[in-house]
Amino acid sequence: MATSGSSSSSDPFLSILHRSFPSATSSSTSELDINQLSQAIYPVTTYTDNEKIEITQWLTTATRLATPDEDEAKHAERLGSLNTHLSTRTTLLGSKPSVADIALYTRLAPTVSKWSSEERTGEHGYHHIVRHIDFVQNAPVFKLKLAEEDKVKIDVNDVNFVHKPIDPKEEKERKKKEKVDAVAAGGESEKPLIVGQGKGQGGGRSRKDNAKVEEGKEAIKGVAAGDGAAQPRKEKKEKQPKPQKEPAKETPLSPCLIDLRVGHILKAINHPNADSLYVSTIACGDPVGTENTSEYEGQIVRTVCSGLNGLIPLEEMQGRKIIAVCNLKPVTMRGIKSAAMVLAASPRIAEGEDSHKGPVELVTPHADAKAGERVFFEGWQGEPEGVLNPKKKIWETIQPGFTTTDGLEVGFDAGSIPQLHGEGETKKEAVGKLVTIGGGICTVKSLRGATVR
Repeated sequence: MATSGSSSSSDPFLSILHRSFPSATSSSTSELDINQLSQAIYPVTTYTDNEKIEITQWLTTATRLATPDEDEAKHAERLGSLNTHLSTRTTLLGSKPSVADIALYTRLAPTVSKWSSEERTGEHGYHHIVRHIDFVQNAPVFKLKLAEEDKVKIDVNDVNFVHKPIDPKEEKERKKKEKVDAVAAGGESEKPLIVGQGKGQGGGRSRKDNAKVEEGKEAIKGVAAGDGAAQPRKEKKEKQPKPQKEPAKETPLSPCLIDLRVGHILKAINHPNADSLYVSTIACGDPVGTENTSEYEGQIVRTVCSGLNGLIPLEEMQGRKIIAVCNLKPVTMRGIKSAAMVLAASPRIAEGEDSHKGPVELVTPHADAKAGERVFFEGWQGEPEGVLNPKKKIWETIQPGFTTTDGLEVGFDAGSIPQLHGEGETKKEAVGKLVTIGGGICTVKSLRGATVR
């Protein structure tokens, strides 16, 4: 693919943009301007805040896919994730065109043009990537100005293996039928109702009605045998009161109830609607299918908003390990749902002082710590809650004990939490260090006696 031949730009991506959208771009357009370009080149398309973030993430992925020295296994993993993503979508965002689709096209087109037929449409080929490439270069919705000789040659009839598509409606009906069959197999099926009869009549009599009928039969038998009268009804036994359930045991208050983990920030950007916020994409070791997570570059991630813009440079947020609080109830911050919190230290302030003036330092785990590794305070090991109940105010009660020592280690001072005074003298007086399961201590750069939140 020779897309750079007709432009002064050495970057094929920028070259296509300049040629296809001259009124929206210029020769001075840089990669930094690209994030905001989708709305300019596709003005009739509206993008949500989450879609704008997704566009930025896909632009980064496109750049990495074009890196020639990337590890072969990692490259194949990225292609596999992309192919799966596109299996249920026409474009990267679903159906909306964006600058990310163009970026992915220009980065992958040279590679796809060299793929064999088996790599394109074989049983383990990248069918959906090939389909996406063909759609972007030919669909009028993208408005790309490409010469025929610059397009990737794709024969739509050259298909080596046909994957049976899953019909969502059929799949839903199948699961519904399985559920009904399972219920039917586990108990007696109801008899059909007969017109003119209720549930307790005829073939559809209830067990209670059947019992009454049997009772009547027995009475008739007694009369026929010469007893002279029907047998008296049996006296009903008084129902015994049900034993009251014991109230659920209260979980003792402890910092172990807070789910602290090592997180790996894969990407951080400025929040599109708030000057004081960053939006970070963080891997926290969550399994596939965890609520409030998504997939990014083959990893399960959480989207996290943090009020660190202006306090920590954006470049220091990129690709680093942090400590994340993972069981706070998700909150929506200026249109973007945040599913965790990044721990940071700041000086303790007097009442009435500005709590956002800084300095602020991120809590850093040991260099060998892995994303998702559990973190706890020494002396306070235990299982965290699934999601902290906001009504119990566990975080608000425990967090004031988070501090830093003279050795710049992050710790928990139980003595500052009145509700924990009954937990024993050792726990009340000692400061438990924040450590990973592997034993690494979590630290800050320079703040001593700070508050951590």
